[in-house]
Amino acid sequence: MNLDALPPLRDVIAAHELRARKALGQNFLLDQNLTDKIVRTAGDLSAMTVFEVGPGPGGLTRSLLRTGAQHVIALEFDSRAVGALQDLVTAAGGRLRVIEGDALQTDLKTLVPAGEPCAIVANLPYNIATPLLVGWLRQVHADPGCYAHMTLMFQREVADRITALPGDGKAFGRLGVVAQWLCTAQRLFDVPPTAFSPPPKVVSSIVRLVPRAVPEGGRPSFETMEKLTAAAFGQRRKMLRAVLRPFAGLLEEAGIDGTRRAEELDISDFIKMASILDRRN
Repeated sequence: MNLDALPPLRDVIAAHELRARKALGQNFLLDQNLTDKIVRTAGDLSAMTVFEVGPGPGGLTRSLLRTGAQHVIALEFDSRAVGALQDLVTAAGGRLRVIEGDALQTDLKTLVPAGEPCAIVANLPYNIATPLLVGWLRQVHADPGCYAHMTLMFQREVADRITALPGDGKAFGRLGVVAQWLCTAQRLFDVPPTAFSPPPKVVSSIVRLVPRAVPEGGRPSFETMEKLTAAAFGQRRKMLRAVLRPFAGLLEEAGIDGTRRAEELDISDFIKMASILDRRN
């Protein structure tokens, strides 16, 4: 069997009674022109292993295999989908490995030999997309070379938060600070609800993240940045001098006006403050 001989995705879904489950955040992407476009925007995958989370019936997986990914490791929580992917495993001729498991509890890097180049390309389940991203960012902080890049689909609201800049209002917050501190983040294009089965009630967006090199002098700890941004944005309408009161003297030492609000700061301001807190400790 080859990839072109596989049945249409809708037939695969029907044969395996793979109805999307809201509890699992499932919305299956069936438009192969669109999945091919996503893979093209991910760049050259021919020399690396690609991780996919939540492949469902395998639409994006087929595109990854057709466009030359050296090896694909698909992590799927739903046992029905694991069964539905077995013909694709056979057709892939050893290039596809499907693992049944919980992505939130899985360190993707343990699935490949140390040093093997990897990327992540995935239509993420909506209900776990943000914690998955934060976990991968934590890995990037520890090792900027762990993933060459990540091309991920989110709800557009989440994509807005990841790519928001200071001055973008309520979209700019903790997630954008941490993501752009560690990666370049670019929203590539939107995906309409009609591209999915069943159609979600929201528009989705593709975001590409590329890890940044560690700057000379190093980085503050991930835990410190999380603690700082949680405090700064926890009551975002309050002035910094109020919300950062537990960090005595921090604003003065960083040279930041305490009457400003968190959403008005640059990411470099958060890096400066987190670095000061690390030095104190």
